[in-house]
Amino acid sequence: MADRPEALNGDLLDRIAEDFDTEPDVAMGTMFHSPGLRVGGKVFAFLGHHGQLIVKLPSDRASEFVNAGTAEKVVMGKRTMREWIAFPAHDDRGATLALWRDAAQEAHRHVDALRRSS
Repeated sequence: MADRPEALNGDLLDRIAEDFDTEPDVAMGTMFHSPGLRVGGKVFAFLGHHGQLIVKLPSDRASEFVNAGTAEKVVMGKRTMREWIAFPAHDDRGATLALWRDAAQEAHRHVDALRRSS
């Protein structure tokens, strides 16, 4: 991903992207000028401007993470997004990577299922 400016925690996203190397239809893309991952052209995970991982999950699952204090709701303008949540980076980068990998995998399955059903 040398063709984009370095994003905060971009190295973590690069490592997560490697997990999808063999997945059909998964590619790097952008969301709001930030690097992210797409499946079939649909974004399922991207880096927020403050270096957090933002993913799309079913609203009930997103609420579970928010209620547990693991993730935060994403607000765009005045609108709180029901299915988009942000996982902040922590000092323990290994733990952050493990959590982010799991969240990205779950988001990939969700968005892939959505696109296939439409």
